[in-house]
Amino acid sequence: MLTVFRWIVGLLFIFSGLIKANDPLGLSYKMQEFFEAWNLKGFHSYTLAAAYVMNILEVVAGVAVIVGWQMKRFAWLLLFLIIFFTFLTAYVLFSGKIHACGCFGDCVPLTPIQTFIKDVALLLLILVLFFNAKKVKPLFSKPISLVVISISFVLTISLQSFALKNLPIFDCLPFAKNKNIKVGMQLPEGAVADSFAITFKYKKNGQIIEFDQNNFPTDFDDSYEYIDRYDKLVRKGTGLPAITDFSLTTLQGTDTTDALLNSNETYILLFAKDFSTIDKWKNGTFGLLLDGAIRKNIPLYIVTADVSTAQKYFTGVTILSCDATVIKTAARVNPTYFLMHGAVVKDKLSYAYDSQLLNWIK
Repeated sequence: MLTVFRWIVGLLFIFSGLIKANDPLGLSYKMQEFFEAWNLKGFHSYTLAAAYVMNILEVVAGVAVIVGWQMKRFAWLLLFLIIFFTFLTAYVLFSGKIHACGCFGDCVPLTPIQTFIKDVALLLLILVLFFNAKKVKPLFSKPISLVVISISFVLTISLQSFALKNLPIFDCLPFAKNKNIKVGMQLPEGAVADSFAITFKYKKNGQIIEFDQNNFPTDFDDSYEYIDRYDKLVRKGTGLPAITDFSLTTLQGTDTTDALLNSNETYILLFAKDFSTIDKWKNGTFGLLLDGAIRKNIPLYIVTADVSTAQKYFTGVTILSCDATVIKTAARVNPTYFLMHGAVVKDKLSYAYDSQLLNWIK
């Protein structure tokens, strides 16, 4: 039975670590959500490094517990990790401040209750292993075990390094290749959207009075001084679209989202979160791609939240404004090119794929 527990715990930790190592930036963004909820935004700059290390620890610990190497030490590590994860999932479940914990990344979405139950079950299994660590016999000799652990360490590092430069190998995001963005912006079947009421705030006789559009005061007249209006949540919905807040706006303030997504045209979107890496791509592939797109009559748009900086670097290229959070979801590499046909993502490549990008305009 102890061997069965080892394999269950080990495989779950390996799977959890690898699925998140496929998209380390996604995990770092999820960590930032927690820090924002805890008013610890100063830790944002450390989240990617923390995600990198956490994924390595999960995979290495999972492999170690299966092969039975240094079981006592790794039992302590597993116990620490599962207590930490259980705390996070409990916070997600009971606080309601975060939609999901991201324990298995975006590829295996679990509800808060599912992740909490999973972690509680894992905690019980790990406690059994922890108190019986001395009974575990290694599968291999010490040198072979060390080689196996080292390989898992190197492979996890390599997977994360690849994803950070070339996009995740398995893209489970709603902006993945062959996805339809318009479909992603719709509510899931059977789900109900949040319901809001327009609430007005007025001042009368020195007092602040609030009321919605269906309950105006019977004595409402010019003595009421308007202060503000806002949308008040009256009923929580049962689901959210996979893609929210996606809009593309010109420098003149015109929303072109529907015009592009409803078109029957092929076009290229360059999603740039910022321009910190511009020296790596502006004077190389971008210029060739832009020239080819003009020859082929394929529109190319730069999509960014940093419009003012984009204007400094680019002239004669259409710049579209987009929410920074949406860009981080759509493009895990800065920048990322999308080959679009209407609302469908025909292809999606990191700036590092020089030759494949140029194939788009051949």
